[in-house]
Amino acid sequence: MRKGLLDILKGKFLVSGDAPKNWMFLLFASFLAALMISSSHRTDKKVLEIAKLNEEVRKLRSEFVEGRSTVQQLKLESTLRKAVADRGIAPSENPPKKIKVKTEK
Repeated sequence: MRKGLLDILKGKFLVSGDAPKNWMFLLFASFLAALMISSSHRTDKKVLEIAKLNEEVRKLRSEFVEGRSTVQQLKLESTLRKAVADRGIAPSENPPKKIKVKTEK
């Protein structure tokens, strides 16, 4: 057991008779490790981008709600009365009358 451990630490498995097989395995394992690291980095980048986009969606939704409430305030009759009162326009004192048109056949 001790001799095998010393052989591994000295790297004899890389220069022995069946070394090309060991080198191929090491290259394959290194390629898989690099592929896994690359995939992890891309995934982290996408997660950060999704978080940034979600924050932007929250901000835009907040602006939309604020704009909608402002428009609703502006459409109120009391707001319109104040806006046209500055121009000298006031609501009618007499209520409107319905006009009926009679047609003869």
